[in-house]
Amino acid sequence: MNRYLLVSAVVAVSVAMGGCVSTSKYEKLETDKNQEIANLQKEKAALEQQKASLQTSSQERQAQYDALVKKLSTEVQQGQLQVRQYQNMLSVDVAEQIFFDSGRAVLKDSGKAVLKTVGDALKSYENKIIRVVGYTDNVPIAKAIQNVYPSNWELSVARATNVVRYLQDVGVAPERMVASGRGEYAPIAPNDTAEGRQKNRRIAIMLIDQSLAEEMSKPKP
Repeated sequence: MNRYLLVSAVVAVSVAMGGCVSTSKYEKLETDKNQEIANLQKEKAALEQQKASLQTSSQERQAQYDALVKKLSTEVQQGQLQVRQYQNMLSVDVAEQIFFDSGRAVLKDSGKAVLKTVGDALKSYENKIIRVVGYTDNVPIAKAIQNVYPSNWELSVARATNVVRYLQDVGVAPERMVASGRGEYAPIAPNDTAEGRQKNRRIAIMLIDQSLAEEMSKPKP
């Protein structure tokens, strides 16, 4: 009888302990599941917020593009310039002959009139960095002016710099502007035709988000 009671007690304790272990495992699984659900909900909320932010940014960029096109509508219609929209910036592209004579970097009076209109339009984009880039075709610099512009590099930089200086003269803040030249090394058309070379000789006035410009200027680790 005593032996029976002892065996029964051992069985009861074993069952009870087994039940405790099973309950503990279940509770841990339930806790882990709830934590995973909570994490997924946070990720979903973050993605929805990111999506909304991207949509807002896209709408803002479209509105900025539309406003710039409207301000420069006369020049666009007359074929003096083009306004282009990219993912992270806007660009006002102006053909060489609007601003400069061939092989020269001095702004023409007619070009100054166009550039003043562009400058007035740019003043309202205070949160943008303005990067002015000069481009040329691949025709070598004439020997007569190689003492001034040894190559297309120097010519493209001089043109961009003079555009920046004039934009400053008409009231665009100089600390917002950068001048650079790409010479013949960023063509948008083949240089083996007169038409292609004409397209490549241009000035691009780029409006870049200040946050993006700052990120681009940071040294890479």
